[in-house]
Amino acid sequence: MSLIPSTILPKNLFAAIRREKPAIRVSAVVVESATLTPQAVYERLETRPEGLTGDEAAARLLKHGPNVLAKDHRTGVGKLLWHAVLNPLVLLLAVLATISFLTEDVRAGIVMSLMIVLGVSLKLIQEAKADSAAAKLKAMISVTATVLRDGAAVETPVSQLVPGDVVKLAAGDMIPGDVRIVSAKDLFVIQGSLTGESFPVEKFEVEHAAPAAAPIELTSIAFLGTSVESGSAVAVVLATGTQTYLGGMAQSITEQPTQTAFDRGVSSFTWLMLRFMLVMVPLVFIINGVTKGNWGDAFFFAMAVAVGLTPEMLPMIVTVCLSKGAMAMSRKKVIVKRINAIQNLGAMDVLCTDKTGTLTMDRVILEKHCDVVLREDDGVLALAYLNSFFQTGLKNVLDRAVLAHKETHADAHIPDYAKVDEIPFDFQRRVMSVVVRTPGGKDRLICKGAPEAVFARCKDFELDGRLYPMEHILIDELKEEYEQLSADGFRVLAIASKETEPRGVVAGDATPYGKADECDLVLNGYIAFLDPPKESTTAAIAALRGHGVTVKVVTGDNDLVARKICKEVGLATEFVLLGGEVENMSDEQLAASAEKTTLFARVSPAHKQRIIKALQSKGHTVGFMGDGINDAPALRTADVGISVDTAVDIAKESADMILLEKSLLVLEEGVIEGRKVFCNILKYIRMGASSNFGNMFSVLGASVFVPFLPMAPIQILANNLLYDVSQTAIPTDEVDPEQVEKPRPWDMKQLTRFILFIGPCSSVFDYTTYFMMLYLFGCWDVSTPEKAAASASLFQAGWFVESLLTQTLIIHVIRTNKVPFLQSRPSWPLVVMSAVIMAIGILIPATHLGHYLGFSKLPLTYWPLLILTLLCYVVLTQGVKTWMLKKHWA
Repeated sequence: MSLIPSTILPKNLFAAIRREKPAIRVSAVVVESATLTPQAVYERLETRPEGLTGDEAAARLLKHGPNVLAKDHRTGVGKLLWHAVLNPLVLLLAVLATISFLTEDVRAGIVMSLMIVLGVSLKLIQEAKADSAAAKLKAMISVTATVLRDGAAVETPVSQLVPGDVVKLAAGDMIPGDVRIVSAKDLFVIQGSLTGESFPVEKFEVEHAAPAAAPIELTSIAFLGTSVESGSAVAVVLATGTQTYLGGMAQSITEQPTQTAFDRGVSSFTWLMLRFMLVMVPLVFIINGVTKGNWGDAFFFAMAVAVGLTPEMLPMIVTVCLSKGAMAMSRKKVIVKRINAIQNLGAMDVLCTDKTGTLTMDRVILEKHCDVVLREDDGVLALAYLNSFFQTGLKNVLDRAVLAHKETHADAHIPDYAKVDEIPFDFQRRVMSVVVRTPGGKDRLICKGAPEAVFARCKDFELDGRLYPMEHILIDELKEEYEQLSADGFRVLAIASKETEPRGVVAGDATPYGKADECDLVLNGYIAFLDPPKESTTAAIAALRGHGVTVKVVTGDNDLVARKICKEVGLATEFVLLGGEVENMSDEQLAASAEKTTLFARVSPAHKQRIIKALQSKGHTVGFMGDGINDAPALRTADVGISVDTAVDIAKESADMILLEKSLLVLEEGVIEGRKVFCNILKYIRMGASSNFGNMFSVLGASVFVPFLPMAPIQILANNLLYDVSQTAIPTDEVDPEQVEKPRPWDMKQLTRFILFIGPCSSVFDYTTYFMMLYLFGCWDVSTPEKAAASASLFQAGWFVESLLTQTLIIHVIRTNKVPFLQSRPSWPLVVMSAVIMAIGILIPATHLGHYLGFSKLPLTYWPLLILTLLCYVVLTQGVKTWMLKKHWA
């Protein structure tokens, strides 16, 4: 029943609450209802035990609004337009266009206005598409609650819940609003997301808190954003959406999302570019002002250079790459909830996963039902069937496997029994029990659970109709019997029971039995389940290993079963850690052991969390895949939490990604997509950084010895706009298989080397172009104003074309570690976009637009020299790149 957006219920919400100390308002009805009787609560909310009618719920939905903490977070067109306008290029173009119109240079003003429209439209369309794609992905994740409507229990979208709705809660559910508990059975709620408490809190239908207690301490109230760890309950919804305790909290704090390594890397790159600008722009301004004598032109030229150095397309490139990656992953059955997690998936080098359903088929069958010496015993099956049949709450795959033996329903005379009480499962006891009234009038408590947990509660065991005491010497022999089953790959549960005098009323509201009654039991036997490995698992693990991802199994199951499954799927089991060993290790010891350990068995939720933190402390990017209640802490702690659409609500809420198919093969495809996204973003960053670094030297040099502005401000802006347009196809580009073979963490040192070596290559050919224009085409001649204007116009046209073509062409060298076009081919959209922009750049000087921009038509002898320049540039850059790959990245 998850509805909390990740931006509202983050991993470090409690820390944010403590930091901000907001004044949280609580709805008056919540506080008032805590001390009322259940009947009075129904009256106060104008509802009834069988719930609202459909018409009543519809009317209340209109009155109170949908049960969401915030309205749809999709960015409106107006906001997207505003973001597109708040762009350095657009703002500077607007300033220059305004000045042009004021100085009656209408032609320049019109050109710059058209450039503004083009730049804003481009960004608006791309980001609108990305936003729409993200919204479609979110819509694929359905969220429901069990609500009583018209007297029947129905699964209803959480957003449709209203005050007065009666809901049923079971282990794994998230509380769908602020609710008043009206009946509860061993209900324990995890509310650490609101309070920071490590342990679950028990809730009751009767208020136990002191009259002056804080709202969060009320024992009969459960709050939106918390979840049920164990037990079951019926509750009345008191408040929904922004009227809840969490709703008030969400409006009082602003949570900053945790930065990924990629986010930090992009931030470092942005600051690097800003430092370039802080050095470059003042120098360009001063040099051109001193050498040319026109400080106004020098100022606008420096501002245009600043815009040229700004990676203003980076946010759009990142957004579009991520959204395209998310859509590609959705086609491969991976739904991305938190889009920034895609980079972490690509960087992931350790995957911790549960065993059941991931490595195995998750189609559990009850293979054996036997007594304590492993002989088939229908009486044990009958007891197991009674337990699973009368159990409420979360029925797992083992319960469903027991209930699949439908013949037992008649053979064991199940209709002759009636349920008296239930003691729900929890992860501390690792058992659950039901109490039934037998046809003979006695109460029978039937307990099932992990053998070692059941043994501790048994006084005797049954064999051939006789009872024998559970003495230590016999306990060891009994353990050997069930361990034989475990060693053969079976999941074993023990069945124990005892008869008592009747205490409660059948089907009544009283709960006469509790955990203390799970003692002095008689061990009846075992039920053994088989969940064979999937045929695809071995290949999937091998594929992940080939892509640099180490798979580790982290399971609460026993080590014997887990070892057998691991061996069958090709995972080494030389190093195994049990939960008890993890418990006794320090963090440093665990970190050292976790790296070499492949299998962690019999671990608790807290152990899973510690294991992930230990691996992270060693520099690993850790993914965790789980679908159970006990997986939620680990999912939140991992760098990328992965769950499945059939998981319990709290697991899906905690995850960053949801698999529509519980398979490692699906995940392996997702890893590849994550790495492709990273590679395409890195292409833009590499090219922008190296190009800007090279331009820094080119502009500084030209400012010193060229007798006029090397390029007019409007020409720099036009060059920058066309160059940016050429890069919009990068998200569609292909990625070489070699680039997705291994994890792709952010490496600032590698990027810095790339900038230092590749950047100056462009400067070499900028300078050859300068000297070609100055000496071969006579642009030194500034003897008269007319000749100076003609020389400047021709020089600027020559450098404009060379600069645009080299920048556009070089993406094809940088995009691959191979020989471009011959060994690695770009996507067609990138080829077409590059060709179109290069063609526009070539044609502009000979058109009316070129005249408006201040260009002269280039002589025919310029073009073969340009071709030679481009060819030499590509060869030099390819050579430097190949040398770097061998020397630094081998």
